[in-house]
Amino acid sequence: MAQNKIEKSEEDWKSVLTPEQYHVLRQKGTERPFSGNLYYNKEKGIYTCAACGQELFSSDTKFESGTGWPSFYDVISSDRVRLHEDNSYFMKRIEVVCSRCGSHLGHVFEDGPEPTGQRYCINSVSLGFTKEEDAGKEKE
Repeated sequence: MAQNKIEKSEEDWKSVLTPEQYHVLRQKGTERPFSGNLYYNKEKGIYTCAACGQELFSSDTKFESGTGWPSFYDVISSDRVRLHEDNSYFMKRIEVVCSRCGSHLGHVFEDGPEPTGQRYCINSVSLGFTKEEDAGKEKE
């Protein structure tokens, strides 16, 4: 189940996010391909929203797409993200935003692997990561 919504002013977001995070998460920017540290991450764990910490993706659904951004074929739960039509830059895409804080995460495409056929192409800077063994410690 999605957590309670978080609403902050843009000034509050600027005070808690790095300039790059603010640009991507709040201004719908995009990081350079192959520049994010989580693109190369192979560890088991949970990917969270960098702005609010909501759990979004499991490492079990991460795959190598060759695009330069972390890619997942499914979300942890459909209520964790909202999808919006994005017609910017003369393209028709589906934007993925965090359902808890409304931050821009990336886009979803219909060219992913089975079983969903989806490719959630997510900016590394939009994500946090909790290793599997660390996640268990937090719940104790």
